[in-house]
Amino acid sequence: MQKIALGLATLLFATSSYAIDHSMHTGGSMGGGGSSTTCEKARFDKFQPEHLATVAPESEFSFTAFNVQKPEQIEVNVKSHPVAITTETKGDLYRVTGKLPAELKNTTARINIKATTKSEKCNGEGGWLVTIGE
Repeated sequence: MQKIALGLATLLFATSSYAIDHSMHTGGSMGGGGSSTTCEKARFDKFQPEHLATVAPESEFSFTAFNVQKPEQIEVNVKSHPVAITTETKGDLYRVTGKLPAELKNTTARINIKATTKSEKCNGEGGWLVTIGE
């Protein structure tokens, strides 16, 4: 009888351990019909002009955006100035272009990019610095 009780206790412990471990891999849902939200963070690269380049005021800049579902999710600002952007779909990414604000001269500025999605875990931020001449 002790062997059966010990075996049953071991089985219960193993089953509850599996349920706890399994719930961590499926977003915390222990039910069979639960859904978990997975995503890849929005990311940005191929910055033009290059990081730390010296450029003229109102120069054009560009970058690519990956893992963004809609171009409306992308926001760009330079030194707290919102920048109008144009997006072009290139397969599974967007090519984004804009112009530096005219009022920024003789300064170093970060071209700051944000992509806001429905799930905060999927949001992305990026950017790079340029020196704006006269």
